[in-house]
Amino acid sequence: MLHEIAESIRNNENIIEKKEINPIIEYINNNTFKSSRIYSDIGEDSAAINDKDTYILVTTDRINTKFLKNFPFGAGFSSILVGVDDVYCCGGTPLAASLILSYENPKIGQEIIEGICEGSKKFRVPIIRGHTKPRGKSYELSSTMIGEIKKEDYISATNAKVGDSIILAVDFDGKVGKASKLYWDTVTFKSSEEVLNKRKAMNQIAKHHIVNASKDISNAGIFGSILQLTKYSSVGANINIDSMKIPPKLIAQNYTLETYFKMYLTTSYVLTAPLENCDDALKIFHAYGLEAGIIGEIIKENILRIHNSKDSIDVIKY
Repeated sequence: MLHEIAESIRNNENIIEKKEINPIIEYINNNTFKSSRIYSDIGEDSAAINDKDTYILVTTDRINTKFLKNFPFGAGFSSILVGVDDVYCCGGTPLAASLILSYENPKIGQEIIEGICEGSKKFRVPIIRGHTKPRGKSYELSSTMIGEIKKEDYISATNAKVGDSIILAVDFDGKVGKASKLYWDTVTFKSSEEVLNKRKAMNQIAKHHIVNASKDISNAGIFGSILQLTKYSSVGANINIDSMKIPPKLIAQNYTLETYFKMYLTTSYVLTAPLENCDDALKIFHAYGLEAGIIGEIIKENILRIHNSKDSIDVIKY
């Protein structure tokens, strides 16, 4: 099984896509204006801008065109969800969203807007600005989320340290989404109070200053998120496959680890922390209703390594 999982990670289209944008990011980073007010930017889920005792958090995401056409309501909802989780995963609190929307078919456009409004109400985030083209020649939707956090609480996605344990926290109370068998929906069927309370686990993690780095599990899946975190931290990861748990609802539907690793897991995070802090972090996640455990460690070599009790494979070097 270990070899099959390794090949699945190497051939994951979302991971490959993330790698392809690296030269673009590098060029932009080397050829744009720099400001002393920017605390953290490239590689972060939410960039941080200095503002007295707090950081202003900013994150931007684009929704897939095929998703917009085939599941317009869900796409609109997701435009809010993705930004909300980018802010929470660094310990912050979302404040407001701004959107760019273009659509050709008015019926599809209305469904997208209804999804956006539902996301706004679910996560209690106001839509404060945007640009809309109702008779566009293409379908486009991107969102910018603004948040805030106290400076001393900010958790970077680029600060993993050699020797850190790697923690995976997942909301097991979910269902497979309508849009894709690789979408783990933990949000749409729950109240605002419940979905926001689970995300507040990250606020508590941040306030206790017990982790070094964090990232939410997005469309690149568990290993794609780990690769992003370790690459920008200039470290590697050694993951114990035997420590990985699958939500019982997915086991009942015959999901394997190979498939699970590819899933977009909403309300889920990968974090790194000194071993002595891990018990405190796990207690917080468990108190907020998330399943959490140690799945590996940060290593010095720039490599993603997976192992079980019998074998070890170096999956990707970078």
